[in-house]
Amino acid sequence: MELRNETSVFDFILLGLSEKPEQETLLFSLFLCMYVVTVVGNLLIILVISSDSHLYTPMYFFLANLSLVDFCLATNTVPKMLVNIQTKSKSISYPCCLTQMYFFHFFGIVDSVLIAIMAYDRFVAICHPLHYTTIMSPRLCGLLAGGLWVFSCFISLIHILLMMRLVFCDDRKIPHYFCDLTPLLRLSCTDTSVNKIFVLIVAGMVIATPFICILASYARIIMAIMKVPSAGGRKKAFSTCSSHLSVVALFYGTTIGVYLCPSSVRTAVKEKASAVMYTAVTPMLNPFIYSLRNRELKGALRKLINRKITSSS
Repeated sequence: MELRNETSVFDFILLGLSEKPEQETLLFSLFLCMYVVTVVGNLLIILVISSDSHLYTPMYFFLANLSLVDFCLATNTVPKMLVNIQTKSKSISYPCCLTQMYFFHFFGIVDSVLIAIMAYDRFVAICHPLHYTTIMSPRLCGLLAGGLWVFSCFISLIHILLMMRLVFCDDRKIPHYFCDLTPLLRLSCTDTSVNKIFVLIVAGMVIATPFICILASYARIIMAIMKVPSAGGRKKAFSTCSSHLSVVALFYGTTIGVYLCPSSVRTAVKEKASAVMYTAVTPMLNPFIYSLRNRELKGALRKLINRKITSSS
């Protein structure tokens, strides 16, 4: 099989979600609607939180960060797929492919660790309510968020640098709708053991470790809630966590299957289905999950709408 040494000059072919032309119109309409909902929902949450001083708390600070990351994660993958379907062109240049992969891992890592930080915030709020404002100080919140973005930038850059050392074969077809790491490694004609080892290390750091921390946090939270004497108090405490638990189930349920399951049980179809969940479905659903179950957020949204109506009349 022919090797391509000058990997910076050729294009990859993104096969997309389906190779059947008759399904592309349906996929285009479906993902366009999902993307519009994702953009409007997440940007609206950011706008609501930033416009209401009552929501200047650690929980809503991290929620605004999560909405920004979800918006960016979807924007990194879905528009390119929509353009490819509309133009009937499935090619993506090597530099663009690496750029897309960099931002996919960058926002994906931030998303994963941020969900764990939000679990820690709920743990402190429920298990140490008297010390909440002291522990979750603005300085700590800023350090957690800023440090996470810097850490993700560093890890994603290493992924790209390791990818640039590979030589790819003449077969340039990627059975995916965006440039993901695993499908690209399968196209390499050179040794990818270093890349695979680093993938496992990073997956342990940014997927397995945060997930274990979330489980530990909620174990302590449940123990604390069960000690609350009144049923109403227990219900209120559980309601503050239910939205976050839904997000945890959606996100980690798919990412663990892609990056921590053995390659022998993974298929291209399963990888694409999981990718759709955490790049399109989860970012679209998160605004609904948090807003529909959050009285403060719904109240702030109503005030924002009323203020806009009053100012325009």
